[in-house]
Amino acid sequence: MTDTIGTDALVDWITRFREAVTEKREWLTELDSAIGDADHGANMARGMSAVSEKLGAGAPGTVDELLKSVGMTLVSSVGGASGPLYGTFFLRMGMTAGAVTELDAAGLAAALRAGLEGIVARGKAESGDKTMFDAMSPAVDALDAAIAEGDDLPTAARKAADAAAAGRDATEPLVARKGRASYLGERSAGHLDPGAASTTLLFETLAAAISGSS
Repeated sequence: MTDTIGTDALVDWITRFREAVTEKREWLTELDSAIGDADHGANMARGMSAVSEKLGAGAPGTVDELLKSVGMTLVSSVGGASGPLYGTFFLRMGMTAGAVTELDAAGLAAALRAGLEGIVARGKAESGDKTMFDAMSPAVDALDAAIAEGDDLPTAARKAADAAAAGRDATEPLVARKGRASYLGERSAGHLDPGAASTTLLFETLAAAISGSS
């Protein structure tokens, strides 16, 4: 374990995320079929497969170029809201990270915070809207808090993943206020938000990549 994350570990993160959304594709689609367009699983799997193909041709050597490549690929290959939102997340991460080959805990936290702010700027989501924000914001906050308390990066990343999962689960009773789900009104309650579900996979795979766990 280390208190930095380099480009190799970031590629590992992206690879793990692709594997997770591919494995959970039907589950994500099932969640989306209840309150959305029933395409979140397919869209995420397709987008991350495109990312893997792009990186397979040669991953950029700096963090900013790597994350920007991921973001641009998602924007161009994923339909619906997922592509622009996840694409913006990775683009903003890359812009904040800069032309470095690794990030320390503070650098990773700053990049993730910038990614979250990019999603807010694009989607205008707030806490309780029943969107990916409800998993991502607690995760980023938890990472910041853990680092401030002196936790090492693997521990902080695990706490972020746990916070994302708690935020995901908290979307179930909510009435959606954004996106296609908001059209259902009260009927959107009782279902997990698919974007919050895939966001939790994002942070769980980040924690796994940082710790090097199988």
